[in-house]
Amino acid sequence: MKVFLSTDMEGTAGVVDWSQCRAPSTEYEYYRGQLQAEVNAAIDGALEAGPTEFLVNDSHSTMQNLRPDELHGQASYLSGRHKPLYMMQGLDSSFDAIFFISYHGSAGATSSVLHHTYNPRAIAEVRLNGTIAGEAAVNALVAQAYGVPIVLITGDQVTIDEARPFCPDAEGVVVKQSISHNAALSIHPARARDLIQDGAQRALENLTTATTLSGAAELTVRFHTQAHADLAEALRNTTRQSETSITIHHEDPLTVFRTFITAVYLSRAITD
Repeated sequence: MKVFLSTDMEGTAGVVDWSQCRAPSTEYEYYRGQLQAEVNAAIDGALEAGPTEFLVNDSHSTMQNLRPDELHGQASYLSGRHKPLYMMQGLDSSFDAIFFISYHGSAGATSSVLHHTYNPRAIAEVRLNGTIAGEAAVNALVAQAYGVPIVLITGDQVTIDEARPFCPDAEGVVVKQSISHNAALSIHPARARDLIQDGAQRALENLTTATTLSGAAELTVRFHTQAHADLAEALRNTTRQSETSITIHHEDPLTVFRTFITAVYLSRAITD
């Protein structure tokens, strides 16, 4: 059995400020250790259910946050910027299950700590088939393309609730209750790790009942500025919806996802 782990950082227990999840800072060094511990807890729980292979895709910021020699289960480690499939790089149909570790709420989820969708300086809202979509939902397009179920999501309560329409069978592990963009009530890190470990084990024990998205996908992206939409509109499979929004449509979910990621990279030409 093979498990794919996509790891962010904003959803880690205790994280409530950008300084805690962006280098260089002493706060970042501490919280990257907390993220590492939550990732390892998920792997430990999975090991109880029998997987033999793990791939961890470090998907936060510069995508080099974890210490590969400290990953449990002798997991393979995928790191570095400019991955064509970004947070889902490395996934293919040979995997049996997907874990989303330390995920966060969408750009429109104002009650979620550090909420955003891929590029907070460019993207104001994303909808998948008309429903508000965070990164878990957008990334589910790749899971759909390869037929691999998303079975575990960890983060705050808003993140779990937002993902439900797209990952209905996933175990949701809430490690903090978001209060605002920069405030949350977190459980103790040790308790968070215990819950993640238990959730990972349950997720794989119930793997036979897990499902993936199906059907055609339409992704509507609303940007903060017209300039962002102007760039994205030049891509194939897009239609301009308004001054600041475009729709990406294609029968292949992987094509929809790749087009979105290209739009994200283009948006950074203006915002970075």
